Amino acid sequence: MSMFRCLLVSMSVLASPAFGATATEVFHRGAGFDVYRLDSGEEQRLEFFWKRKDGTPYGSIHALRRALATAGRKLVFAVNGGIYSEQFTPLGLYIENGKRYYQLTRGGGGGNFFLLPNGVFYITEKGARVVETKDYQPQDRIINAIQSGPMLVINGRLHPRFIEGYHSKYIRNGVGIDREGRVIFAISDEPVNFHAFGTLFKDRLQCPNALYLDGNISAMYAPELHRYGGWLWRRFVTMIGITSEASDPVEP
Repeated sequence: MSMFRCLLVSMSVLASPAFGATATEVFHRGAGFDVYRLDSGEEQRLEFFWKRKDGTPYGSIHALRRALATAGRKLVFAVNGGIYSEQFTPLGLYIENGKRYYQLTRGGGGGNFFLLPNGVFYITEKGARVVETKDYQPQDRIINAIQSGPMLVINGRLHPRFIEGYHSKYIRNGVGIDREGRVIFAISDEPVNFHAFGTLFKDRLQCPNALYLDGNISAMYAPELHRYGGWLWRRFVTMIGITSEASDPVEP
């Protein structure tokens, strides 16, 4: 995205999908970001994906689209999920459609997942939340949940270990819950550091709590933003998406 175009679309709505969501481009701290915000209640449409019914992993957004198409469904939106292990399994808590596949990880280790505090993005019938791992004590049935890290924003404050101007920059994607309880996904258009990405959620998107999902390989499927799921050879583990009946006019 050029600097001129970014300035023109600093927080402009590019398109609105057929359901309750808004796709926008945001220019923040010298970088461009694509943002996908769901309306209140639309978090119930989010689905988590890892493996097909035969136990084989989807592996990519493109493969997920093809599998959905054979079942008469259409992918409307998707991002890759949280950080995963070297064995290509979820690194921490993972619940899909009410079934828990991996338990909550409270220990320490290396890498971004263990840049504490880390956290959990989860959905119940009452809505969606992002919380620190230590605060994950849901009282309601969990429909979907994923643990990742680090937290980007914690109760209105930036992660304490983020440094402005830090040299480590990557493509990054994450999820936050804004002050109205709406789920917001964002991905950078170019490499950024954690400080820039965290302040996007805290200052621009008004999310008191936000969670990092993944880095360099991250991708988004959002035709309204001219994003089509990344490169074919990038292997994902879990993915988060929204689907519709194939006949619904929700994408070009």
